[in-house]
Amino acid sequence: MKNVLIVGGGIIGLSSALYLKASGFDVTVIDKSDFLDNCSYGNAGYVCPSHFIPLATPGIVKQGFKWMLNSKSPFYVQPRLSRSLLEWGIRFIQSATAEKVEKAAIPLRDIALLSQKEYETWARTPGFEFAYEHKGLLEIFQTEAKREHAIHALEKARELGLGARMLDESELHALEPGTKIRSMGAVIYDCDSHLYPNRLMRSLMERLKSMGVRLIPNEEVKQFETAKGLVRKLITTSDYDVDQLVVATGSWSREIAFLLETRIPMVPGRGYSITLENPGYMLNHPAVLMESRVAITPMDGNKMRFGGTMEITSTTSPPRMNRVLGIIGAVKKYFPDFEVPVPSLDKVWYGFRPCSADGLPYIGRIKKFRNVVIATGHSMLGLSLGAGTGKLVDEIICEKNTSMDISPFAVERFS
Repeated sequence: MKNVLIVGGGIIGLSSALYLKASGFDVTVIDKSDFLDNCSYGNAGYVCPSHFIPLATPGIVKQGFKWMLNSKSPFYVQPRLSRSLLEWGIRFIQSATAEKVEKAAIPLRDIALLSQKEYETWARTPGFEFAYEHKGLLEIFQTEAKREHAIHALEKARELGLGARMLDESELHALEPGTKIRSMGAVIYDCDSHLYPNRLMRSLMERLKSMGVRLIPNEEVKQFETAKGLVRKLITTSDYDVDQLVVATGSWSREIAFLLETRIPMVPGRGYSITLENPGYMLNHPAVLMESRVAITPMDGNKMRFGGTMEITSTTSPPRMNRVLGIIGAVKKYFPDFEVPVPSLDKVWYGFRPCSADGLPYIGRIKKFRNVVIATGHSMLGLSLGAGTGKLVDEIICEKNTSMDISPFAVERFS
């Protein structure tokens, strides 16, 4: 039985482990932490085919410069002397064209639908419980500019075969009668679903352990031993033999890829969230507040999660409480009856999303070593695309026909 060594214990690495183990491989997952604090836990929990517009858009470049002066803004790039940031920034601006955004829509739709199908299969599996609900996703707007944007996105969604419809204020109130909402209306993407990430990750780890997958915490990759176009060993404080290697290390993947003589333009984008238990109010549907790009998700029956911001910064920079205040302030503008107390920093979750230069993930083999698959760069869509990415990684390693065309996700497409 061949062994597969997976580096990275987030949703991408663990999903890959699930499918690879089912295919008959001996699977080991190594993580630099304890598997319990990565970006797969604190996100909004969306499984969202509606998110077919990548991060790199002409509008975000223009808006980003304006937002750099606002410490509470939804998107922020911390200026610093960094070669990797400069390389990424150049590629990001080059990718932020209408033509490239249009081309990205189909692969982002396809991998999201694949992933959603897999999550639905998981949810039907006895004992695999993660509060999965297919209720749709609201995108709520307050201004004419965002209403126009919503109309265009709705038209494109329908072109792509995704279920979505426009709601006026009264229709929105009918869906959410339990609270006052300040809005001009909303789009509901019936194609979307959501889940409780914390329960998903716990359930997934329990299932992997029961299947015989080894989960090794608190070991950081130091180097690789290679020979004749293959990675033979992975070295942490221990040595691990490698038949097949999967790199799914999220925001740290650029550094791991560099050890494998492969360059991928990527930077970490920090997001923040607050989760309240029994807050005294609830929504029927998850919602995105369009002007502020804040996400609100009802989870697991009695929880509400508020999250957002994309802060392009280093993984060593301290968290900024102003980002959290921006999220709380945005919620109040839309939901005046929602009381979200300002938490102490230790009650705030924050994590780093791996942002590729064009908003598409990197999934596939690399040129230098033929037994290495990289799966990273999912930006804010890591959980949404997690199950589908795991299935694709398994198909790549098993040399099967992949469930979709993965050429747009080529790891070395910028080389």
